[in-house]
Parts: sequence; C-alpha cells; structure tokens
Amino acid sequence: MDTRPIGVFDSGMGGLTCVRQMIRLLPGEDIVYFGDTGRVPYGGRSVETIVRYARQDVAFLRSFDLKAIVIACGTVSTTALDVLKRENDLPILGVVQPAAKAAAKITKAGNIGIIGTKATIRSGAYEAAISALLPEAKLTAKACPLLVPLVEDGRVHRGDLVTERVVEEYLAPVKAAGVDTLVLGCTHYPLLMDVISDYMGAGVTLIDTGEEAARAAADLLTRQDRLNDPARNGLRRYYASDSAEDFAATAKLFLGKDISDRVERIAIENY
Repeated sequence: MDTRPIGVFDSGMGGLTCVRQMIRLLPGEDIVYFGDTGRVPYGGRSVETIVRYARQDVAFLRSFDLKAIVIACGTVSTTALDVLKRENDLPILGVVQPAAKAAAKITKAGNIGIIGTKATIRSGAYEAAISALLPEAKLTAKACPLLVPLVEDGRVHRGDLVTERVVEEYLAPVKAAGVDTLVLGCTHYPLLMDVISDYMGAGVTLIDTGEEAARAAADLLTRQDRLNDPARNGLRRYYASDSAEDFAATAKLFLGKDISDRVERIAIENY
C-alpha cells in the first residue's frame, strides 16, 4: 500500500473529468489537481511553449510527494509526454494510449474518428497509437479549437444554439466519413457528450479519454500494489493559476459538487 497522492494536471478545467472518474474508481486515493487556468488553452500554442508549460506544471505537482502523475490533457499528452517521462523518476501517464486501446477494442468496422485541439491533431499521436493496435483502421481526425473555450465558459448543455452549431460545423466531415467510434481527444469534451452524441447519432460510440486514463491509472497502481486503502475517503486538493473562486464555480459543473473550500491559487510562473 502506498498512501502518497496522485498528481493530475490539465491546461484548465477539463482534467476534472478524469478526476471525477478517478474518485469513482479509486475512492481511497488522495489527489492533487492543478489546472493552468491562467494560460488555457494550450491547444493553439507552439510545441516549445507547451513543453515549457508542462514542465512547470509537473514541477509544481512534484512539490508534493507523489506516487504517480496523470496528464489529463490531450495536448500535453500528445506533445510533451515523452519529454516528461525522460525527465522524471515516477510513473507518468497520458490520455492517448488508454483511449487508443479502447477505440481499437470497441470499433466494429475499424472506422474511427478523433477530435482534439489543434496541437493534438497536428501531432498525429492518436492516429499513430490506434494504427499500431489496428493497422487496418480508417481514421478521420478533426481539430476543434473552439470547444475548449465553450466548455470553460459553461456552454455545454443541449439547446445551446452556439455550442450545437459549432459542434455541427466541426463534426460534419467526421460524421460524413461514417465513423462508428469517436475519440474525444481532449478531456474537456466529455462535458459536451450529450451535444456530440445527439449530432453523431446513437450508432457512434464516444470514447471518454478522461475515463480511460483513470482506468489506466487504476490498473497501473493495482499491478504495482500501490493502491491506498479503498475503504477510506481520499483527500482531494485543487490548485489553479488564475482565480480560485472562478475555478471553484466552474468545477461544480465538472465534479457535481462544491469544492470552494479546497481550491487555492498558485503562481505557476515560479516553477
């Protein structure tokens, strides 16, 4: 048993979809979450900037004595994961491999769509990971840069005409390709699950990258016999690089509960 916490980070709030699944799957685990809300989104940044930000995010999390880090950010997972693994001596998991495995397993026709930020789609990481598992797969990838700001602004519900129009515009070529499985290649996107599912139709299975990453973390810690006592209530601490009040208000949408007494603002530029 290992009582140290798990660190989780994202460019903003989206990684909370992963945290929510980790709380469900690993109720005894302590979690330290950092959302870089002052610099969100990462998706349109250069590779060099993304790597620099990711290093700072990890440096902050490593100020705690962690047993593992989950990169709950598609952009960082596709752009900086290998760098972070080389530079750190503890397990670091991204969202790409777990989601790729789920997509390759679930698809019936091998026709898979991938949506993500510009940086994620530009990297080709999901395509490479899926093709390695399912070489015959037909892949359709689409960058959706406006979805993260919409989610961060709470525009996630059915009936929001702006969100529905943006989803339709982005996903039209993916739907036209006839995919039967769609990888939500950004941890913000599960908040748009209803809107995306309505547009894509009941015949398309959506892959929640946050949920798959949480499962991968659970599997890793189980194999290494490093799980905390599942009978205890894990402690969760949340940090943001911008307003703690704004973070807490939006986090309620992601987590389904009030965490205003557990959020602290930190100066990420100091790391």
